[in-house]
Amino acid sequence: MELENIHIFEQKKVRTMWDEEKQEWFFSIVDVCAVLTDQDDYDLAKNYWKVLKHRLIKEGNESVTKCNQLRLASPKDGKRYATDVADMALMFRIIESIPSKKAEPFKQWMASVAAERINQMIDPERSIDQAMADYRRLGYSESWITRRIKTIEIRKGLTDEWKRGGITKEIDFAMLTDLMSKTWSGLTTREYKRHKGLTKENLRDNMTNMELLLNALAEETATEISRERNPQGLTENARIAKEGADVAKAAREDVEKRLGRSVVSSEKAIDYIQSPEELPFEKPDDQ
Repeated sequence: MELENIHIFEQKKVRTMWDEEKQEWFFSIVDVCAVLTDQDDYDLAKNYWKVLKHRLIKEGNESVTKCNQLRLASPKDGKRYATDVADMALMFRIIESIPSKKAEPFKQWMASVAAERINQMIDPERSIDQAMADYRRLGYSESWITRRIKTIEIRKGLTDEWKRGGITKEIDFAMLTDLMSKTWSGLTTREYKRHKGLTKENLRDNMTNMELLLNALAEETATEISRERNPQGLTENARIAKEGADVAKAAREDVEKRLGRSVVSSEKAIDYIQSPEELPFEKPDDQ
């Protein structure tokens, strides 16, 4: 299993991928080049790595030949492309070929990223604490953060139930998620993101309070039903997933009848971020 993530070093984004089997992070080499050369233009950073890569090959440096490629979301259009990546040890060797005063601080930062992941696996509560800190840094309101963190816990409870019921393939997890989304909201995950004008952004991070609550109702209900019935296999789990989502659908329709409008909103998270004056902390960096 691989986990894609974006880490921030001095306001610059570095795309990363966690390899569960190898238990290590892989870093986008182009992003690292952009950081160390203070380059904001993605195309120029790509060209820098292209030239450096050619030079290293010419010099017989083995670092380049050991690079992996993973499909990461492009910072330009959000689409996934094969991207040169390196694990931490290989990234250290590549960094040595880039003259930069940020080389040593960046190495220390990479080490802290790796250590944090290990700590989170040992103590899952750290993941929640980190998520809350990240949401605060981005300026989300405390009430929204509280709801979002709760939905993360609820989602984990549901996926744990699916695993207990024999669901192991990522495509099956995605299918069950789409089934629930389509049932309660009328939109698949992809359609929902399009409705909100999202590309690579996380859908749940851009849900309104009402959307978060209804989605959580669907997942928590499905989890409770699953615990009672102990389903096995995709078909049985799908039946229960739909039952849970049907409860949220009924709630949504009742709320919409009383409000006279749809609660499946095109509004994004930006509509729920506090103004800088309300923030009790440093104004978040431009993301």
